Amino acid sequence: MSFISPVDHKAAVVYSRQMPVTFRQELLHRGYNLIEVPDQEYDTMACNVLALEPGLVLMIEGNPITKGRLQEAGMEVLEFPGTEICWKGGGGPTCLTRPLLRK
Repeated sequence: MSFISPVDHKAAVVYSRQMPVTFRQELLHRGYNLIEVPDQEYDTMACNVLALEPGLVLMIEGNPITKGRLQEAGMEVLEFPGTEICWKGGGGPTCLTRPLLRK
């Protein structure tokens, strides 16, 4: 599963336990805001967030802590029910799409 999803020009949703330390340090060095996914929401794909445009994201519903953290970071959050297609299929919104052009 994913451990990072970029959501804005200098922001990303991350699950730091899975990130290589040097990669995480480099993102912080470059001024990124790392929005942390809590342990209890990692398995429900809270880290798999699709940026529709900078600051506008789509995520699976049922991850209220991560959703709140995204909103606190100034993101507009859209949700969809993903228990059938995502949880059972093993892929979140980034796996279900193929963006050709993004703003």
